[in-house]
Amino acid sequence: MNREQKIMKRVQEHFDYLKEKGFEIVFIALQGSQNYELDVYDNDYMSDIDTKAVVLPSFKDFVYGKKIFSETLILENNEHIDVKDVRAMFETYKKQNVNFIETLFTEFKIINPKYKDIVQPLFDNAEEIAHLNINQAIRCMAGMSKEKLKALKHPYPAIINKINKYGYDPKQLHHILRMNDFIKKYAILKRPYRKCLIPDNKEYLIQIKKGILSEDEATELAIRTDEDTNDVKNWATGFNDRPDVINQKGIEILDKIKFELLKLKFKEDIEE
Repeated sequence: MNREQKIMKRVQEHFDYLKEKGFEIVFIALQGSQNYELDVYDNDYMSDIDTKAVVLPSFKDFVYGKKIFSETLILENNEHIDVKDVRAMFETYKKQNVNFIETLFTEFKIINPKYKDIVQPLFDNAEEIAHLNINQAIRCMAGMSKEKLKALKHPYPAIINKINKYGYDPKQLHHILRMNDFIKKYAILKRPYRKCLIPDNKEYLIQIKKGILSEDEATELAIRTDEDTNDVKNWATGFNDRPDVINQKGIEILDKIKFELLKLKFKEDIEE
């Protein structure tokens, strides 16, 4: 199998896992390094497969006001499936979180055939949704860079081995650099979101992820890059003084799809 086939096989495994658990899946989409063409599979580094899935509630759960489902499931191989009720996922899209918006652009996704006609406009209008609130999207990018900077040397259990080996987590550094590339393309160059996802310096970022820099070099680069990202954010948003402009077309697309998905699911539940 080639790279694409191997990735899709794993995405399918995630889909099947959720199906066995009884979830009513709308679609599942890959989130992570494969979408940025930064995945690595060698002796030095192995990229995992993480996905995000949109699911539907039952009519009974809706009527009785059961808490909207939103949980991250961790598989035995430590891969993650972020599972969200359509209502929660679509609100996240409205908040412009880059980790979620990217699922609208990935080639690695599986759509439940039952809902394909309803949900296809979500992907056809991905650029509209990715530019639903440009100021908010830019703030999210800068915020993610800041989060990765804070995590650079933080001894989280999952990365403590990297901290002990390098003095920092190279993966966090590569994310800081990636967000800097991303925000400049999105906010300054006005490139399509799909092109913003793929960094121009892919090979360099892969080497960064493998830990080619010393602790001092990494720390200095991380701080300097995050400051530059924050400067772009301030310039693009007018130091947060420029009012947010909401793309109503994007809102309408999300609301219509959500309505049609829930209507179909509830109709089926009632008729059972």
